[in-house]
Order: sequence, then C-alpha cells, then structure tokens
Amino acid sequence: MSLLTIVIPVYNEQESLDMFLPEVIEHCKSEGYHLVIVNDGSKDNSLNILNSLQSKSDFDFTIISHKLNKGYGGALKTGIINSSTDYLITIDADGQHYLEDVDLLFQKTLSTDADLIVGSRKAIKSATFARGIGKSIIRGIAKLLMTVPIYDINSGMKIYNTGLVKSYLHLTPNNMSFSDTIALVFIHNRHLVLEEPIRLKDRYAGTSTIGVKTAFDTVLEIINIIVLFNPMRIFIPVSLFCLLTGLFWGSYIFILGRGVSVGASTLIISGTIIFLLGLIAEQLSALRKQKVIN
Repeated sequence: MSLLTIVIPVYNEQESLDMFLPEVIEHCKSEGYHLVIVNDGSKDNSLNILNSLQSKSDFDFTIISHKLNKGYGGALKTGIINSSTDYLITIDADGQHYLEDVDLLFQKTLSTDADLIVGSRKAIKSATFARGIGKSIIRGIAKLLMTVPIYDINSGMKIYNTGLVKSYLHLTPNNMSFSDTIALVFIHNRHLVLEEPIRLKDRYAGTSTIGVKTAFDTVLEIINIIVLFNPMRIFIPVSLFCLLTGLFWGSYIFILGRGVSVGASTLIISGTIIFLLGLIAEQLSALRKQKVIN
C-alpha cells in the first residue's frame, strides 16, 4: 500500500509538462506513489497535454481541473483534499525539483516521524536579486512576529502528514502565500517541523508568476496568521510605542510649562485603546484556537 501522494498544481505550464511530467509518472510508478495533478484553470494547452499523457500511460493517476483559476493555494488545497495516503508532498510543475529529493524527504519523514518537512533552498541563490531581497524581507517579518525555526518557509516542496494538513486548510489562503501560512500554522501549533536541503534545476520553460504583489500578499497573510494565533505579539508593541511616545512628549511639554499637549494625549488614548483591542483579539484568538483543536 502506498504511503505517499505527490501533488502538483499546474497553471499555464504547457511548455514544461511534456518534458517534466513523464519523468514524474515513471518515478511514481517505480516507487509506488500516488499522483494528483490539479489543473488550475489553465488558459493554454496544459489540460489537453495532461489528458493526452494520462491516456497514453499505463500508470493510473488523478487529474482534477478547475474551471477557473483559483490560485496556487487553491490548487494545492484541491490536491490535498483528494489525497488519501498517510503523507503527501507538493512539488512545482516547472520541472525545477529533483525527484530524488522527493524520496529523500519521504525517508526523512518516516525516520523522524515529522509532521512537516520543508525542502530548504538555503544554499541556492535566488533567480533574481529582487526575489532574493523579497524573500529576505518575508523571512525577517516572520521571525520578528513569530518564533520561526525554519529558514525557507515559502519553499514549494514540502512533505506533510496528510491528516494534519487537511485539518488546517480552512486557515490558509488561495494565493501564493499558502506555503508560508501553512508552515507558520504547523510551527505555532507545536508540530514537529523540520528542514532538509534540496536542489533546484533551471525551469524547463516559461516564466515565474511570482512578483511584488506575491510578496505583499505574503506579508499580509503572515500578519493575519499572527493576529489569528498570537495577536498580542502585534498589539502590545504598537500600544507601548503610542503610550511611551505620548508620555515622553507630554511630559516634556508639561515641564516646559506649555500645558497638556493634545497630540501627546491622543497618543496615550490611542495606545490604551489599542491595548484593549488586543485583549479582545486575544480572547477571540483563544476561541479560534479551541475550534482548530476540536
């Protein structure tokens, strides 16, 4: 009985599928893995290529097609929901991942009983300088707001305990920030999350869809997940900044004999309100976390 499913989201990858997918099919056949491919509303010839490869293959794999594009996270959710093995691993459809690394991460999972293992690209230089800066900013914000023991939280190659990842899908977005969010959810809930180095090839063809908007969306999702699980991590620093700035500013003006500063008073009141809102958010977070646990 197979223990692993490979999940591949596909969106407008007609140029790489003919070269990459036959290798994946043969690898799954030889290793006894399941394979789920999600065509996420591709506008090119991707679906026809997938159907053609399926009809020619003697290996039974699953193709699911979205009528409209739901986003990277949406495609992964569909693949995860349709996985029935104990573990599943996500890889990209651009052919950059080595299939040997799939086996490596799977064996590491079995030997360590990890709940999530991230395929780390730490030693690999980013494709462009801008992407490297963007990833550094995202990692910095994540570590600033949350204790994150993983370097490459937005890696596309991750192997999960299937039951656990299915239970958290309702907390994740449909866009590219799915990868970061799901890793933070596992880390926050004290599951065993490990990191294992992987290699990357050049893309077979096509161009990446990751851009500035992706990085912005990811930062917003990181903030959202922190507010969901540990809101005081955000509310307390903002509250203290307003209170201390207001007190220092107000005290200085008062000592000079200029009376009570309206600006300082506004900051103090704002800091107090933000702190109270943080307490309310903390209570809501506790209720949400209880819902997740149940």
